[in-house]
Amino acid sequence: MRVAMVTTHPIQYQVPWLRLLGQKPGIDLHVFFAMVPDASEQGREFGVAFDWDVPLLGGYDHSVLQNVSKRPSLTEFAGCDTPGIGKALRDGRFDAVIVNGWGSKTCLQALWACRRAGVPCIVRGEVNGLRHRVGWKRLGHRMLLSRYAAVLTIGANNRTYCIQQGVDAAKLFNTPYCVDNQRFAAMADAARADPGRELVAQRFGMNSQATTFLFSGKLVEKKRPGDLIEALRLARQQGADGIQLLLVGDGPLRAELEQQARELPVHFAGFLNQSEIGAAYAASDCLLLPSDAGETWGLVVNEAMASGLPAIVSDQVGCAANLIQPGVTGEVFPCTNVEALAALLVSHAGQRPALATMGENARRQVLEGYNFDRVVDGVMAALERVTEIPR
Repeated sequence: MRVAMVTTHPIQYQVPWLRLLGQKPGIDLHVFFAMVPDASEQGREFGVAFDWDVPLLGGYDHSVLQNVSKRPSLTEFAGCDTPGIGKALRDGRFDAVIVNGWGSKTCLQALWACRRAGVPCIVRGEVNGLRHRVGWKRLGHRMLLSRYAAVLTIGANNRTYCIQQGVDAAKLFNTPYCVDNQRFAAMADAARADPGRELVAQRFGMNSQATTFLFSGKLVEKKRPGDLIEALRLARQQGADGIQLLLVGDGPLRAELEQQARELPVHFAGFLNQSEIGAAYAASDCLLLPSDAGETWGLVVNEAMASGLPAIVSDQVGCAANLIQPGVTGEVFPCTNVEALAALLVSHAGQRPALATMGENARRQVLEGYNFDRVVDGVMAALERVTEIPR
């Protein structure tokens, strides 16, 4: 079976399952990228230029399309414009095509090319019903989703939204959002063992004995990092002295957050690449993610859980429905409710052994249920279905 994958660029969370899919007997996979971003474009929303320090372009067949956009970009719909995808798909004589969402012009160009050629097109995206949308946008999603031969769902909220938009449940296939669990687990465990938590904490200027809450991500509005600082302030006013906050990442809010955090035990680590982030997980006891509904999943939660940490997330974070079992793998609080978040910080202050137990529960959960083998199983089931349907 000849299969094409169309996506904007090499994504560190996507490449591992593409490699696995390409190794499946009977599958001939080719991946089309709209662009391979330079360091400046890759780091645009982080506020710092960088290249990922893990290999992304090996282990599978791929090519880069001609991007004719006047302003090539990963963050704008028209930043990936590849009209040549139609000819590439026709020339490749593919049996099925997988596209990564519809947030870029390239992905819609691939869908239209498939429709013209009579080739089944499968979509995988993050959309869910947590974000408020006006009626015409929901109608647009309903019309768009009806054009795909199958939909690869990433979790409960994503699946529910697709059903609400009229997608037949028989066309939905589970491909859980995940990360390279073994790599994150190994990095965190190695950092804890050598040089050990105390020295790792010193690297970030922290107290190794304090309960450490971690935020990792872009310092942007939708992730609401300021809520963490205010919650920490409230928690300390309520007597929770032995807690601290580690913020990993960079972005446009950093200067404002540094000012907000004055005289509080808040430590800014800046951007850490994939090979460095394990040290932050090793130095921490629990992940915090207070994002609004713009956080359609939150793969940082998967990273933290694979590293042995529980997570406290807002009820607008997409993965909460799947990954957070209150009191078992983490906690959930109402988005923007700083008082509720502060109360959770107070209740878990000084409870490092209990947090470690929750972290082991969380690690076991993602290792067993949120891994690349399950993604490929879902993709294979979808491919088998769409290639059996008469066209």
